Amino acid sequence: MNSFRHLFGPVPSRRFGRSLGVDLLPLKTCTLDCPFCEVGLTTQRTLERKEYVSTGAILAELTEWSARNEPADFITLAGSGEPTLHSRFGEILDFVAGQRRVRSALLTNSTLFFLPEVRQAAARADVVKATLSAWDQDSFAAVSRPHPDLRFDRILDGLQRFRDEYSGAIWMEVFIVPGVNSEPDQVQRIAALAQTIRPDRIQLNTTVRPPAERHVQSISPEALTKLAALFTPAGEVIARFSGGIRREAGVHPDSIVAMLQRRPCTAGDVGHAFSLADSESERILNDLIRAGRVRAELREGERYYRGG
Repeated sequence: MNSFRHLFGPVPSRRFGRSLGVDLLPLKTCTLDCPFCEVGLTTQRTLERKEYVSTGAILAELTEWSARNEPADFITLAGSGEPTLHSRFGEILDFVAGQRRVRSALLTNSTLFFLPEVRQAAARADVVKATLSAWDQDSFAAVSRPHPDLRFDRILDGLQRFRDEYSGAIWMEVFIVPGVNSEPDQVQRIAALAQTIRPDRIQLNTTVRPPAERHVQSISPEALTKLAALFTPAGEVIARFSGGIRREAGVHPDSIVAMLQRRPCTAGDVGHAFSLADSESERILNDLIRAGRVRAELREGERYYRGG
């Protein structure tokens, strides 16, 4: 049985392979309220940094997980909101570094990098997946619906400072929303700013899983590929995850629900994550639907499951 409250997965990640998620926040606590977010609409939009979840409890779970010797490619600070809001996230990255068998990743929307203490803590990660999807305050407001006290110029300055201070890998995500930041001249402006941050990789993304607001559409892979060429280094289009995670132990439904509470997945995603045959994955998901623990919804012809 899954005994973890703050860890989920490992889940199949399009960027990080087998990714053990570490959730530092209550659902959904964030600095932004992005309409495309797969986790859902923000219920607590805030800039307050504090210990939202017990650091000791998280470290105890990581210790227990490590003792199980389960495979993972990354331990990733992600989940139900913006992880840099947690005032002690750097200590968790330090703990992961001490394990020396799994790399660490921080998935951040970059909004708090204007704070020196956030940059110092983030620098303890092996990889920082930062975000830059706008080019000025108005576009930032349209794409991300930020907390009213956030200023785009301060965020950009924080990212530039972080690059100067950090020797690890920065992977820059640019999330494209049709009709908002998808025109070539708009993307060129984002690309010019991205170059000042000197990311190691640039990754273009769009809505694939069910978004917080149903009206948000995706842009085609062909269009994304053309936009990716505007970046230096050239951007890459994030493809759907197609790998598998090998497990020998049985799968408890609680583990599946924990994953689906933080990201919607197809039956195939669930099968890849837990090494289940398609028929077994669908059987478990249907049982969870009947129990009221999971719900299904269609997105561009595919059935996705969310934790209920």
